[in-house]
Amino acid sequence: MALFLRALGPLATTMLCVLAPAAAAADTPPLTGGATFVAEPAPPPASTPGSWTGEEVPGSVAQLLADGTAAAPADAPDQVKQAIWAANWLRDKPYRYGGGHGRLRDTGYDCSGTVSFALAAAGLLETPLDSGSFMSWGAAGAGDWITVYTNPGHAYVVIAGLRLDTSAAGVSRVGRTAASTRESGPRWRPVLRSARGYVRRHPVSF
Repeated sequence: MALFLRALGPLATTMLCVLAPAAAAADTPPLTGGATFVAEPAPPPASTPGSWTGEEVPGSVAQLLADGTAAAPADAPDQVKQAIWAANWLRDKPYRYGGGHGRLRDTGYDCSGTVSFALAAAGLLETPLDSGSFMSWGAAGAGDWITVYTNPGHAYVVIAGLRLDTSAAGVSRVGRTAASTRESGPRWRPVLRSARGYVRRHPVSF
């Protein structure tokens, strides 16, 4: 009997060596290559009714109107419409360095003050930021509805396809657009501009 048990010893050890790794493998999730894609959540509903109103146009792209204001796209979330309609209020304000930072409703606006005003009206920003601070604001990359383009010296925003910028860079003096689109100051611009040298940021879900 002792000889029989001694003969079983190596066999039992072999069985444990085979079964233990198999059991451990069953508890370990399989390895897969590549990165996991996690979609951003859908835009949240506006918490309170917005105070800004304006024109709407069908679809998902904002439209520059003859008077230099913008019409919000009907398919856009309420926050995006609020940002557009609020920015219309800026169209006759002059450029002023530091404007829009001490108070949101100011007599003049600089580049980041302009962007801050529109985002604050949409409920997407609590405190005005300078262009350098916008470089780490929100989420990286372009947004579906709102994209802030920023570097240490300048910032502008594209909302529903329309550019809001204190600079008229890239705007031709030829064409049937409102004279304001070629002025310095917080204005809607009829064309986009080169984004070279800018970081793209966007509010999460937008």
